[in-house]
Amino acid sequence: MDRLSSDAGALPTLGKPQLPIGQFESRPGIIDLGWGHPGPELLPTAGLGQAAIRVFDRYGPDALNYGYAGGPGPLIAWVCQRLSEVDALPPTPDCVVASAGNSQALDNLATLLTEPGDVVLVEAPTYHLAVRILQDHPVDLVPIRTDHLGLRVDVLEQTVRRLRQQHRQVRLLYTIPTFHNPMGVSLAEERRRELVEFAETEEVLIIEDDAYRELSYDGAAPPSLWSLASPGAVIRLGSFAKSLAPGLRAGFITADAAFASRIRESGLLDSGGGISHFSSLMVAEFAATGEYARNVETLRKTYTERRDALLSALSQHLDGRATWLHPAGGYFVWVTLPTGHDASALLPLAETNGSSYLPGSTFYLEAGEGLRSLRLAFSRYRPDELVEAVRRLSPILSGPTARRGPAAV
Repeated sequence: MDRLSSDAGALPTLGKPQLPIGQFESRPGIIDLGWGHPGPELLPTAGLGQAAIRVFDRYGPDALNYGYAGGPGPLIAWVCQRLSEVDALPPTPDCVVASAGNSQALDNLATLLTEPGDVVLVEAPTYHLAVRILQDHPVDLVPIRTDHLGLRVDVLEQTVRRLRQQHRQVRLLYTIPTFHNPMGVSLAEERRRELVEFAETEEVLIIEDDAYRELSYDGAAPPSLWSLASPGAVIRLGSFAKSLAPGLRAGFITADAAFASRIRESGLLDSGGGISHFSSLMVAEFAATGEYARNVETLRKTYTERRDALLSALSQHLDGRATWLHPAGGYFVWVTLPTGHDASALLPLAETNGSSYLPGSTFYLEAGEGLRSLRLAFSRYRPDELVEAVRRLSPILSGPTARRGPAAV
């Protein structure tokens, strides 16, 4: 879920207005690299359909009843096993709670952990829709600058010190340390250890968005902050939106056992039972046959090809006229234009020329930040379409029109 609007994919009806069923907005003639969505052909519809049948065969009506608050046992057990393969430290079952994906989990944690007026720290830039979730709560968001190595821990230390001198309650840090959205970078190993040490010492709880862990293209993903920290210092959000299918609305939280118990005992789960009960059972059934692991390998191969095609096209068309970061995983390439360029002002021209992106300013809290940057998603389109998208963008991003907007930083 990565665009600013959602309005497409209509279900035909007889004599009635068509109602949307999907978020992606298809615009004929435009290759839209603004959407952080999987290619539709990569969604395992047949395999998940068979998994759903097996769920009914195995569990009968229990598959449709109120589920256990922490999530169904088969999913929890499999998550522990899977994380033993793709992370540095597997959780125990009492540290795992099923979620409806990272958006729901973040909203739930903000409800449980914050009070009006608390400070929540976020990266600059950061995932813009996480900001919208946090802004639904009466907290104050404060940005922490990042660079090509991820979050600036030295800036974090200075910011927390300043805020506490002002008698502010610094409650949480929301961060995406692995294959960051929008920048694509991963927090350097030394900074990971500095960050968790700081969080433990200063009692700033880290919310780690780990949505892209499975999508690593140049070797294994780095260890999660959760795996490096003492219990209680980090809560990790894991999702199947990127590694399986976003429409399942299924994921998990890993936390220390005491806080995992608090989530399970919250009013939300007491009222409705486990979040995404049926979807969680489908994921567990899909995984039990080895299909999940095979699906991830297919995604890694496909997305590596798409990333490389996009990077090659950028080198061909924009070398010397822009810079970009090389992502080792995830969905995105972060492009920075020369001083004086304004990606927001250029967007209408780019769309007129048949291509689109998200301007970098979208990912900052403060006005005037990120004006000459933009995010390109390579997940949805074939390599040839990505090459064509960059070809269409090239004259807009590097031509004389690039300097017609307001002065950029």
